[in-house]
Amino acid sequence: MPNIRISKNKCKGCMLCVHFCPRGSIRMSRDLNDRGVNYAEFDEGKDCLGCCICATMCPDCCIEVYKEDAEK
Repeated sequence: MPNIRISKNKCKGCMLCVHFCPRGSIRMSRDLNDRGVNYAEFDEGKDCLGCCICATMCPDCCIEVYKEDAEK
């Protein structure tokens, strides 16, 4: 199943990934990062399609899309 990793301290909170995710799998955290802004985080209750739209839209390259090994 695809999943994403978001570098919370690189995130500037622009919300582009949140707006463009077709499954709504990304949300803004209530916590603040080192920049003092709410950062994007993966919503563990949602499924990721692995479409990479979030990573493509992120202007600061904070998001990595990967596929977990089925053997784990």
